[in-house]
Amino acid sequence: MTPSVSVVVLAWQDEPWLERAVTSALASEGVAADVVLVDNGCTTDAVERLAQRPGVTVVRPGRNLGFAGGCDAGAAVATGTFLALLNSDAEVAPDALRRLADAAAEPGVGIATASVRLADDPSLVNSAGNPLHVLGLSWAGGLGEPAAAHARRTDVACASGAGLVLRRSLWEELGGFAPEYFAYLEDAELSWRCWQRGLRVVHVPDAVVVHRYEFSRNPQKSYLLERNRLLLLLTAHEARTLALLAVPLLALELAMTALAVAQGWGRHKARGWWWLLRHAGWVRQRRARLQAERTRRDRELADLLTTRLSTTAVPLPVGTGALSALLAAWWAVVRRLL
Repeated sequence: MTPSVSVVVLAWQDEPWLERAVTSALASEGVAADVVLVDNGCTTDAVERLAQRPGVTVVRPGRNLGFAGGCDAGAAVATGTFLALLNSDAEVAPDALRRLADAAAEPGVGIATASVRLADDPSLVNSAGNPLHVLGLSWAGGLGEPAAAHARRTDVACASGAGLVLRRSLWEELGGFAPEYFAYLEDAELSWRCWQRGLRVVHVPDAVVVHRYEFSRNPQKSYLLERNRLLLLLTAHEARTLALLAVPLLALELAMTALAVAQGWGRHKARGWWWLLRHAGWVRQRRARLQAERTRRDRELADLLTTRLSTTAVPLPVGTGALSALLAAWWAVVRRLL
């Protein structure tokens, strides 16, 4: 049978590559693909042009819902058996969606994540699945490394929202992304919830997505990354895990605060704490939901977490190397106590 795949693509601001992204999805082979295009505030006529194409459904929420809320809005009208997320500045290879859908259909698999390549040199990786650090950080796994070094299908901690597929029924069962995340780490939370339910997240190396990736930092992005890192930790980990990691968590928090002040986004770091305090009730509810739905304990998932920090993808303060070494030793003890 030919699997049906609804591909959710978001449009925000000028979107110079949007039409290529949509065209590549519609041209997919071995699947019946349609595109749900969410207008998150596109400033060109690209959405209007694409709305005329067969197989394209446009959703207009009237405001920017962020990546999390935008994907939720698109998924709400999707009809495919499988749901794909594709960045607006990415293109899928003709067979990529079929390979991802086949993997996502396998028993025990929750999410299939693509081999996301750098558009400037598609022989290099943008993401081969994303690591998840014990202290909540996540980044593009294998960034800048040869794709040949990631040619084996492997289980990974987290999928990349730039190119992934899962069963739409699973998305609905999980409730999609929490829109409160707005952007960043929502794909990590969704992936971790799959693992907590005993569902694997797999990197499919022959499902290629080419991404026009540019690493950037600004105060708003730093605010969301730090706020969402704490949100993920507070809701996903067991209380015992958080207690055992309290000292290194505090050490990283102090280090990130010092870095934020030094780089001029200290106010945004404080905004993250204030958001968590103002939404403490929601955070408690979110935590209760994630803990109630899990079937696997933290000790069973410990092998998926890393203590290594990537300076390639994550700007880190001076002294992080020493912190990483201490953390590795601390984590070795914590794992025996989980």
